[in-house]
Amino acid sequence: MTSRIGAVTLVVPDYDEAIAHYCDGLGFDLVEDTDFGGGKRWVLIAAPGSSGTCLLLGKATTPEQRQRVGDQTGGRVFLILHTDDFDRDHARFSAAGAVFTETPRDEPYGKVCVFRDRFGNLWDLLQPR
Repeated sequence: MTSRIGAVTLVVPDYDEAIAHYCDGLGFDLVEDTDFGGGKRWVLIAAPGSSGTCLLLGKATTPEQRQRVGDQTGGRVFLILHTDDFDRDHARFSAAGAVFTETPRDEPYGKVCVFRDRFGNLWDLLQPR
């Protein structure tokens, strides 16, 4: 048996705002954007050059979902983004409005820094050793 996680849902306030932030700003690839009508879309994005897990952008439509935007993990880092060039991506993300919550640091596993995206989600930007 072979399995893999194909996508992780990321609750966002608006599809187009999220696509602009993640794709235009942070450089993610728009994998699919299918309109189902009635305001519902299937929007998949992926890290540049990735052939693995995608993020499914899910528009918050209920009060409970809107409360979760930016805090899907109770204040913990939600996603870990591996990069092959930490300094390049740190600069690009800063210019795109990501807020780094600490100074980059070297750890035994690589160079890492936590950032908050436009919607409040915490990420690790990590260049593995």
